[in-house]
Amino acid sequence: MRKVVVTGIGVVSPVGIGRDPFFSSLVAGRSGIRRLTSAFAPRLQSKIGGEIDFDAVAAFPKPKLALLDRFSQFALVAAQEAIGDARIEAEDPRKARAGVYIGTGVGGSNSTEASYMELLTQGKDRLAPYTVVRVMNNAAAAHISIDNGLRGSSLTYSTACSSSALAIGEAMRAIRHGYVDLAIAGGTESLLTLGTIRAWEALRTLAAEDPEDPSTSCRPFSKDRTGLVLGEGAGIVVLESEDHARARGATVYAELAGYGAASDASHLTKPSKEGQCAAMRMALEDAGLAPQAVGYINAHGTATLAGDVSETAAIREVFGAHASRLAVSSTKSMHGHLMGATGAVEFIASLLALQRGVLPPTTNLRVPDPECDLDYVPNVARTGVELEAVMSNSFAFGGSNAVLVARRA
Repeated sequence: MRKVVVTGIGVVSPVGIGRDPFFSSLVAGRSGIRRLTSAFAPRLQSKIGGEIDFDAVAAFPKPKLALLDRFSQFALVAAQEAIGDARIEAEDPRKARAGVYIGTGVGGSNSTEASYMELLTQGKDRLAPYTVVRVMNNAAAAHISIDNGLRGSSLTYSTACSSSALAIGEAMRAIRHGYVDLAIAGGTESLLTLGTIRAWEALRTLAAEDPEDPSTSCRPFSKDRTGLVLGEGAGIVVLESEDHARARGATVYAELAGYGAASDASHLTKPSKEGQCAAMRMALEDAGLAPQAVGYINAHGTATLAGDVSETAAIREVFGAHASRLAVSSTKSMHGHLMGATGAVEFIASLLALQRGVLPPTTNLRVPDPECDLDYVPNVARTGVELEAVMSNSFAFGGSNAVLVARRA
C-alpha cells in the first residue's frame, strides 16, 4: 500500500487568504470574526460571522464569474494556490491520473437564495441561465477539474461539518490503492446568507455577540461559551503517492498517515462520544501510531455547550494518561465554523503546526470549564514545539465523524 504525502497547500479564510497570511494570523491570535457587512444583517439576531473580504471581479474574468457561485470562487482560488505550491505544470501528462475530491455542506447557497428571492419575492418569471450549474454541489470540483485538465475521478462529498476532512481521507485511500497518483482535495463553503443564518438561529446553536468586542464571541472550551460562529472559506491540499512526489522532485510538507471515519448512529444533532472515539482510534490504527505519538490535536471545538464536553471526554478516553500531555486547540475561535470547508482548513493549520513547530492557540478562553480539562493552548501560541504527529478532528451533524492524522515525512 502506497504512502501518501502532502505537497501543496491553498487556503481562503476569514483570517487570511493564502497559506502564510492564514497561519500567521492564527499564531498571532488575530480573529476574522466580526459584525457582518451584508445588507440583511440588521434582520438577524446573530449579526456576527467569519466573513471574507473577497473581490471576485478582480479574481475572475466576467464570463467565468457568471458561472461561479461564491463557494466555487473560494475553491478555485485555494486550488490554484495549492497547485502552484506543489509546482504542478500546466502540461504535465500525469494529470490523466489526477483526481479531485471536494467537500461542501450546502454548495451554492448564495445563488440558491438569490434565485428564490427573484422568483418568490421579486416576482420574476425567469432565472439566470446558469443557475443550475452555480448551485449544484459538484460545481467546485468540476471547475477545478476543468480549469486544470485533471482527468481522474472528480467527486464531491457532503457530510455537513466533516465534508472536507472526509474528502481528504477518501482521496488518500484512492491514492493508496492506485486509483489515482495525485489528488486535489479539500472543501469549500459560503453560507453567510439571510436564510441560512436564520435557519441556524432557529436551532439555537449560534453564539451571542460579545457586547464589547464581537471578534471574541467564539469561545471554545471556555465556561462562558455560548455557541458557534458561522464562517466561510476554502482549504485545498495536493496529495500524492510518495513515489510520485519523489519522481517529480516535489517538496513534501508531511505524510498523511491516517484516516478514520465513523458514524454516531444515534442522533442528528447531539454529539456522541462513542462515535468520536471510534473515528480517532481508526485514524491512529490506520497510521500505525500509538496514541503517545500524537503531540497536537486541532479540535473540532465549535464552542457549543455539549460539543466541547463530548470531544474532551472522547480525547481523554482514546488517549488515556497521554491526554494530559497533549496540546489541543480550536482555531474556530478565530475563523469561525466554516462548515463543509472547516475540516480542510483545520487540517492545513495542523500541517503547518507540524512543519513549523508552532501551535496556534484557542483564543478567548477566559474561564476554565471543569468539564473541559485539557491543555487547550489558551490565548497565546506555543513555539519551539517538536512534533512527530498531529491529529485533526471533524465531527458533524448527522453523526458523521472524520479524523485525519499527519506525521513527519
